[in-house]
Amino acid sequence: MYDRIIIAVDGSEEAEHAARHGLAFAAAVDASVDVLHVVPRGSLQLTRSDDERSRLRERGEAALSAVESLAADFDRQVTTTLVEGRPARRISEHATEAGADLVVVGRQGTTGLGRRLIGGVTESVLHRSDVPVFVVPGGDGVAEGTEYDRLLVPTDGSENAAAATRHGAAIARPYGAEIHVLNVVDLQAAGGVFSAGGLEREFVQRLEARGREAVDGVVADFEALDADLDVRPAVERTTSFDGAAAGIREYVDANDIDLVVMGSHGRSNLQRQLLGSVASTVLRTVDVPVVVVKRSG
Repeated sequence: MYDRIIIAVDGSEEAEHAARHGLAFAAAVDASVDVLHVVPRGSLQLTRSDDERSRLRERGEAALSAVESLAADFDRQVTTTLVEGRPARRISEHATEAGADLVVVGRQGTTGLGRRLIGGVTESVLHRSDVPVFVVPGGDGVAEGTEYDRLLVPTDGSENAAAATRHGAAIARPYGAEIHVLNVVDLQAAGGVFSAGGLEREFVQRLEARGREAVDGVVADFEALDADLDVRPAVERTTSFDGAAAGIREYVDANDIDLVVMGSHGRSNLQRQLLGSVASTVLRTVDVPVVVVKRSG
C-alpha cells in the first residue's frame, strides 16, 4: 500500500525529526523515499544578488544531504529533489506527480505561551493534498522512538472517518500493533444544541449507543481487512469545551498511544466538523504523529 513516500524538509530540527519517522516507516513497509526541499518563492524574491539566491539553494541542498546521510541509519536509499515555488503547492504537486502514497512533514512551531500551532506550510499541505499526510510533532516531550505499538483510529460514524481504516490496518501490520477504535461522546456539544442544563440519562445512553455502533462498524471493517489484527473498541465521554478532540487527546495520553490515524473531515455526535476543528485540534495538541486521510485517500 505504501510504495512511495515523500519526505518534505526545510532544514529545521523538526523536519529532521520528521524525516527520522518517515525513514523508519519506509523501512518497515519497504517503500522508496523521495526527499523534497522547496526553496520558497517569497524568499527568492527578497534576494538582491545571484550570490544570495545561490546561498538559499545551497541551504536546501544541505537539508537534503543531511537526510540522505540519515537514511543510511535505516538502510534506505533515497532520491532528493530541490524545487522552487510556494512550498505547500509544490509539495502537493510533487506528491501527485510522483504517485506518492504518503507525505511526511513536521508539525511546525509553538507560540511563546505554549499554545501549539500547525505551521502554515503543513496546514496548507493538509488542505491541498489528496495524498495522506503523516504529521510528526517535534519539541520537548515528544518521544524519539519510531516504533508504533498502539494505534488510535477515532471514528464518528462518517464515511470520511472510515477512510482511515485501510491506512490504520496497513500501518499496524508491520509493527504487530494494537488498533484502538474510539468514539468520543461530546456532552458539551449535546448540551449546547439542546440548551439543556443537564442531559437526561437516556439521551446520553443513546449517544453512547450510537458511538458503539460507529465503533463496531469500524471494527468489522478491520476484521474484514485482516482477521489477525488486534482491534480494541472504546467509547468515551468528554465534557471538555474542546469537544471530541479533547477526548481523543485524553485517550492518547491514558493509553500510551503511539500514532493516530484519522479522517480529515467528519462530524461530531451532533454537528459536522471540518479539518479546522477536530482533526486540526488533534494535530495541534497531541504529542504523537498523526496520519490524516481524506475520503478519496
